[in-house]
Amino acid sequence: MTTLKVGIADPEEMKARTMRIARGEEKAKAGDPKVWFASTESFARILSAPNREMLRIIAEQAPDSLDELAALTDRAKSNLSRTLKTMTGYGLIRMERDGRKLAPKLIHDRVVLELALNGRRQPSRRKETDHE
Repeated sequence: MTTLKVGIADPEEMKARTMRIARGEEKAKAGDPKVWFASTESFARILSAPNREMLRIIAEQAPDSLDELAALTDRAKSNLSRTLKTMTGYGLIRMERDGRKLAPKLIHDRVVLELALNGRRQPSRRKETDHE
């Protein structure tokens, strides 16, 4: 499996970053997060303890349908469908169809959060040794 690197940025900052990249003012780096959450709260909701337990069950027991996952997690199928759709949007899982059944599959086995504590990350304009 792989590690998914995620970041936190409000939608305005993500739009501004996308525009800077499009204008050539900033370059996306290979190590930049691939998925962005709008807030730490949204990140925490998606990766809550019950949802992490559900991801563990998906990885270890490989349920072949939403009905089986609902039984394994003791969660309502409608609740699972919403949660899985959101997780799919964030790239945590994918849904595979087998005939009429949809089965969740874990894409990544680890998530790493990059969280800047001092505002927007800016590309360095000076070398580290250029201190005055």
